[in-house]
Amino acid sequence: MAELARPVVEGVEPELARRRRIAIVPAYNEEHTVGRVIEEIQAFDPGFAIVVVDDGSTDRTALVAERVGVQVLRLPFNLGIGGAVQTGYQYALDNGFEVAVQVDGDGQHNPHEIARLVDPILEGKADMVVGTRFAEGGGYRGTRLRRVGIHLFAGLVSLMVGQRVTDTTSGFRAVNRKGIRLFAADYPHDYPEVEATVLLARHRLRMVEVPVVMRIRETGSSSITALRSVYYMVKVLLALFIGLFRRYSTPLEEP
Repeated sequence: MAELARPVVEGVEPELARRRRIAIVPAYNEEHTVGRVIEEIQAFDPGFAIVVVDDGSTDRTALVAERVGVQVLRLPFNLGIGGAVQTGYQYALDNGFEVAVQVDGDGQHNPHEIARLVDPILEGKADMVVGTRFAEGGGYRGTRLRRVGIHLFAGLVSLMVGQRVTDTTSGFRAVNRKGIRLFAADYPHDYPEVEATVLLARHRLRMVEVPVVMRIRETGSSSITALRSVYYMVKVLLALFIGLFRRYSTPLEEP
């Protein structure tokens, strides 16, 4: 099998350079932004392997990514963000990667902030690191209803996992090999970011948050209206309640 990780270059953190590392980019109809996202990841660290999980796009998302020269996994139909991300983690597990970073294909995540995400992992302080928009320095701006919902989820999840969590809906995350193995075996599909934090805690893995600044969405528009936001919040709360009684699968240990 061909080597997937790119060569190590000068300027990359030495400890990171020693790890096999991959960026998982879930994308759905992101033909206008996915190419730039890939280029920014490569500019941050050409040693990062990149896998774009095309979640049943109806536009040229997969073609754009393939032309840039990265691995593309084409899903036959739209599974949703949870299914796409789990596909990426399974790929990372199967190919022996030690560090995986989630970067959305819509351009909202700044790949140059990946260093903040991976530092606690390289230092052995965390199994998953989440980029939070609400910690000091995050500077998040959004609708009032959306902020209320995020804070509500954060308070509830904080109680469930026994530590303070400020941003449960952030998809800008990094995990080590333990996290890769866990999320390849079991990753929430309905409300993945919120539930994944609880899943991680249930398996006694460590999580920390680091402040990041997220960019404004450049293409498309959100389909989440005020009414849908309320509906979403109710369903997430119900999913979290059900999760209290859910039996989670246990990932297999490394051979």
